[in-house]
Amino acid sequence: MDKTKLNQAIWSIPMADRINRLPISETGFPVPWFVAWLDGKPDFRVIGPDKLVQAVKRSLCWTCGQPLGQYKAFPIGPMCAINRTIAEPPSHLECAEYAVRACPFLSNPRMRRNEKDMPAGHQEPAGMMIKRNPGAVCIWVTKEFRVMRDGNGAVFRLGDPTSMTWWAEGRRATRAEVDHSIQTGLPLLRAEAEKEGPEALAMLDRYIARAQRLLPP
Repeated sequence: MDKTKLNQAIWSIPMADRINRLPISETGFPVPWFVAWLDGKPDFRVIGPDKLVQAVKRSLCWTCGQPLGQYKAFPIGPMCAINRTIAEPPSHLECAEYAVRACPFLSNPRMRRNEKDMPAGHQEPAGMMIKRNPGAVCIWVTKEFRVMRDGNGAVFRLGDPTSMTWWAEGRRATRAEVDHSIQTGLPLLRAEAEKEGPEALAMLDRYIARAQRLLPP
């Protein structure tokens, strides 16, 4: 990688060797392995053909595309930490840490998803996607996860964490930032649970209590 082409905003962020091997976009950002290339340019909003299948079958890092070890890292929002479900495969820990510091959406709470002029044939991720910016992000490291079918796609059910770190604005998050993200996101989860009835609401309450024990001090 020619680091002179990097965007100034991420110049100072330490890069693992795996990240160093990624191509750089015209805007100066390393292009994650999963990204689709359309007309010779990366579209960071779109997953490349068969990348999800390859990542699962070959146990490849979602960020760098290289083989994973026994520990898998999932960058997730607090709502995913509550229901332990996410629509994207895992990464190496160092790749996940780079992502939460360098990705404009994950590192900037004011950033919104750009859905303008999405390419033809684009499909939304499986599961219940919460499109808001979470503000705080958790890197959930685990040895275990399950892949579950969901419509035309798949979701990943996370096993118990071996470690967790919380991030906001490219740095470690405060407890107040994590609490705010949870409180502003819970109404969305509750609204979905209400559609399914009392049992779903009771299960959500159990999930919330379970997640509270994992929050930073």
